[in-house]
Amino acid sequence: MAPEYWYNITTHEVEEGKVSPAVDRAGPYATREEAERAIQTIRERNARLDAEDAADD
Repeated sequence: MAPEYWYNITTHEVEEGKVSPAVDRAGPYATREEAERAIQTIRERNARLDAEDAADD
């Protein structure tokens, strides 16, 4: 089984496997590089969803 990578939103570090409590983790990501870009990915996704919500109003 391939490793899963998580981004710890509290420590801002990438973790291999479920090291931290779920409330502190974003992921899983397939690669360490994807996990390192987690905050950027989350911000982009949130902006897209906010724009979709605004268009629905």
